[in-house]
Amino acid sequence: MPYVDGFIVAVPKKNLEAYSRLSKKCGKIWREYGALDYREWVAEDVKVGKVTSFPRAVKLKPGETVVFAWITYKSRAQRDKINAKVMADPRLNEMMDPKSKPPFDGKRMIYGGFESLVRV
Repeated sequence: MPYVDGFIVAVPKKNLEAYSRLSKKCGKIWREYGALDYREWVAEDVKVGKVTSFPRAVKLKPGETVVFAWITYKSRAQRDKINAKVMADPRLNEMMDPKSKPPFDGKRMIYGGFESLVRV
């Protein structure tokens, strides 16, 4: 059964190009290890809700936007194997090193794994 890792993150608008370059590199690594799909989307019609919303979830600051993304796998077992390889990959470690100043604040990233509920 398909399995998805989903995440949202706040990205400074001035860093969107750098973030996109980083994401393309990350996506290639995930796909190299077996992920079926890697997609990222930038907010276009995302409002701040009264109680909760994507902007509230990532504590969006002025000058930032929300990126919504997912990575698709064949199964949870495949996801666990792939993510173990990705997390051990020196290319990813180098890109995410705080000294290299990633173009987003990873502390405000929200992510998790999801199993399929409805497929139409």
